[in-house]
Amino acid sequence: MSSLHKSRIADFQDVLKEPSIALEKLRELSFSGIPCEGGLRCLCWKILLNYLPLERASWTSILAKQRELYAQFLREMIIQPGIAKANMGVSREDVTFEDHPLNPNPDSRWNTYFKDNEVLLQIDKDVRRLCPDISFFQRATEYPCLLILDPQNEFETLRKRVEQTTLKSQTVARNRSGVTNMSSPQKNSAPSSLNEYEVLPNGCEAHWEVVERILFIYAKLNPGIAYVQGMNEIVGPLYYTFATDPNSEWKEHAEADTFFCFTNLMAEIRDNFIKSLDDSQCGITYKMEKVYSTLKDKDVELYLKL
Repeated sequence: MSSLHKSRIADFQDVLKEPSIALEKLRELSFSGIPCEGGLRCLCWKILLNYLPLERASWTSILAKQRELYAQFLREMIIQPGIAKANMGVSREDVTFEDHPLNPNPDSRWNTYFKDNEVLLQIDKDVRRLCPDISFFQRATEYPCLLILDPQNEFETLRKRVEQTTLKSQTVARNRSGVTNMSSPQKNSAPSSLNEYEVLPNGCEAHWEVVERILFIYAKLNPGIAYVQGMNEIVGPLYYTFATDPNSEWKEHAEADTFFCFTNLMAEIRDNFIKSLDDSQCGITYKMEKVYSTLKDKDVELYLKL
């Protein structure tokens, strides 16, 4: 490690050990990059994304409150619907007189379930191929969500929802006698695709499943934007950084911490994900045109290449 790098680490440590963090000083230091040694990057990101307050004395209470709030989100949006799904349609009386899969009522639990599945399938497709150049997201997490994976629970998890919702495609063919046959497509010998993954044993979950849960809860809490492709690429680095924190007490709560940091970050950039705003002054098209215009003024050669 060079003396310059050691000096930068010491500068960060000096700022972070103060009872009240000097935000402008921290921003100035972070502009040139944050060292990852000692969990500095994890801590700085939490402060810069307004998850941790500047007063160190309040960190313990704030973290406990936010992590319990996230646990409540899990209970309300994954565990309870999972239990309800397991109980829906059990008896003929329930199907006939109360709720059923064809119920057009907007308040129908089945209607909500099917709409959520549309979002979940898109999230699932994207997170399974998140950062394919590293194996981290395919590996099992050291801290699986015990609320979800409690062996006493029999409710439907997100992974089970996807497995039950996705049907294998079949080929329909009619022979000369007029009989219709349905056959599953033949498997080819091509290498495994990015969507294929190793199934982990019961009680374990991969890091991509944690990211999937974070994005699903965000979509449920923000129905106006829900989930848009590309959000997985934003939450991925956040979760990776927090889940590799050398401090095990912080790493254990990487999921909750990632959710709130991602939510705060999305509050700043969410307009870029709303299609109807693309051509407005706060939309992605306008912002990209502004970037290209600035680039054309500052570096014509690079502008022409792009």
